[in-house]
Amino acid sequence: MTTTTLERPLPAPAPGRLARLVRGRADDPAWARPALLGLLAATALLYLWTLSASGWANDFYSAAAQAASQSWKAHFFGSSDASNFITVDKPPAALWVMGLSARLFGVNSWSLLAPEALMGVATVGLLYATVRRWFGPAAGLLAGAVMALTPVATLIFRFNNPDALLVLLLVTGAYATVRALEDGSTGWLVLAGACVGFGFLAKQLQALLVVPAFALVYLAAAPGSLARRLGQLVAAGVAMVASAGWWVAIVELTPASARPYIGGSQTNSILELTFGYNGFGRLTGNETGSVGGGPGGPGGGGWGQTGWERMFGAEVGGQIAWLLPAALLLLAAGLWLTRRMPRTNRARAAFALWGGWLVVTGLVFSFMQGIFHPYYAVALAPAVGALVGMGATGLWEVRRHPTMRRWLAATLAVTAVWSYVVLRRTPDWHPGLAPLVLVAGLVVAALVAAIPRVASRRAVLSVAAAGLLVALAGPAAYSLDTAATPHGGAIPSAGPSVPGARGGPGGGVGRFRGAPGGGFGQAAPGAPGQGLGPGGFGRGGTGQGGPRGALGGLLDGGTPDAELVALLQQDADRYSWVAAAIGSNSAAGVQLATGDPVMAIGGFNGSDPAPTLAQFQQYVAEGRIHYFLGGGRTGGMRGAMGGSDAAGQISAWVQEHFAATTVGGATVYDLTAT
Repeated sequence: MTTTTLERPLPAPAPGRLARLVRGRADDPAWARPALLGLLAATALLYLWTLSASGWANDFYSAAAQAASQSWKAHFFGSSDASNFITVDKPPAALWVMGLSARLFGVNSWSLLAPEALMGVATVGLLYATVRRWFGPAAGLLAGAVMALTPVATLIFRFNNPDALLVLLLVTGAYATVRALEDGSTGWLVLAGACVGFGFLAKQLQALLVVPAFALVYLAAAPGSLARRLGQLVAAGVAMVASAGWWVAIVELTPASARPYIGGSQTNSILELTFGYNGFGRLTGNETGSVGGGPGGPGGGGWGQTGWERMFGAEVGGQIAWLLPAALLLLAAGLWLTRRMPRTNRARAAFALWGGWLVVTGLVFSFMQGIFHPYYAVALAPAVGALVGMGATGLWEVRRHPTMRRWLAATLAVTAVWSYVVLRRTPDWHPGLAPLVLVAGLVVAALVAAIPRVASRRAVLSVAAAGLLVALAGPAAYSLDTAATPHGGAIPSAGPSVPGARGGPGGGVGRFRGAPGGGFGQAAPGAPGQGLGPGGFGRGGTGQGGPRGALGGLLDGGTPDAELVALLQQDADRYSWVAAAIGSNSAAGVQLATGDPVMAIGGFNGSDPAPTLAQFQQYVAEGRIHYFLGGGRTGGMRGAMGGSDAAGQISAWVQEHFAATTVGGATVYDLTAT
């Protein structure tokens, strides 16, 4: 007898969308998806908590985002002002995100910073997904947690520098590379190339530091013939060049008269900016128009001491290095354990991919002699997280082997000792934490080394949980301090101030954590071309905008007095620029306060030849600029690294031909007065 369709048992109803979201993949343990959702929620809380306390954060980029919200031309080119005089000194991809958000939600702290925080949450989720594919949910969760709690990641994903978008795109590229390695997919590999190429539009050549790892690992470990793999890499390279080159080509082909000046260059060229100031100059220290006062070196220099220890030193160590020794030890263990595996072994490919990312980027950062800021180290955080997640869970799974168990225990002990060293660099900041981490870490390491084969599951899990708490205690404490502290200016820093670091107590130069009065490279009164006036060079904002009346300094903006804002807003629509000021940060604070374009003479450093004195005189004759603002940076930055002295010439010409008045604590010259 035949069973009819109606007589057959009905299949169980498919779980609803919400149930699938909570439960996750069918082959995952029941705890995996709730744990992931908890991780993402905790990351969102950490990155969004009291976010608006930092105000405009980096005024330089906030002003450009404001301009992007007012002018599509400024949006496309990355102009500092809506009248499109000069661009920022980076490509505009990060500004595209902020500019669109500002158009949708208005120009305010949340509309500019919340996208950065959400990019951080997305980065943690993507890192989890990448590691989880080959190593399971526990490894993915640990990788994501390490990434989320890395202090410099907490800093950057609560800030508006381009690094947030760069890291998200590079992790997306790593995910696509992993997918391509699984079955030799050309499409996924092309996507990886496109992600890296788009990352170029965030921070130019820095995005390419992951390319050696991505390309060599794919060439060595992907399925298929050697000819096929080489052809796929060529296709990915074409995608990378195309995804970055289209914008570069448009800028290069657009007549200079039809676009803003390319900030950061001396010849109004995006190619010069790419390969010079933002390119090879970063490696050699030969950056015309820079403000570092010369390249770094083994004994220190304009941008700090270079060498193997740079990532572990007082300035950078607390930002990224908490689990860096552990990542290197686990990388070595992973490569050793997989040394005899077949060519296409996924575990070895993963360790090589993330290890190559970490080693190449870390070495470049350690030895580059040009402009280097500690927050650049956020580019190392995904690799550290992935290596710790993969390595720690991998060794834990084979802990019955005495050698592997001891290696894991030694890694935990090294982490505890290193955390103690980093924490003791700030002896007055939670002084009890360092000895607690050290003692607890050594005890747990001893327990890991001595775990018997017959130990109960509860005891084993307790030891594992204790190990994670010890390893993450230091970076978590720094991250919480970072989230609780407003940050502003061009060189933010995570965690408490460290004696001996640039900008910290005992440090020399640099402005960290939004401290007022921390001008970088402050000139002595009367120095040629500086012409200090009220407000002072180097004065400027905290995360809240700085002292009233200050026009900002080289690395931070300021908040102009209400009297000055009211003056500038009078008849503002009659002028292309309501005012002009030396340097982008001097202009940025005023532009953010007024909502009207302010000309940034000389670009970020005040050392670009834009405008020349003749061009400025023509703008004044045409009545396109209302006021010139003194009392902030009233001279150029021409010095050891060269650059143009046009800003100094303009300042001298204005002082000679126009009368100065004081409005709201700022020196003002009315360029329309006859």
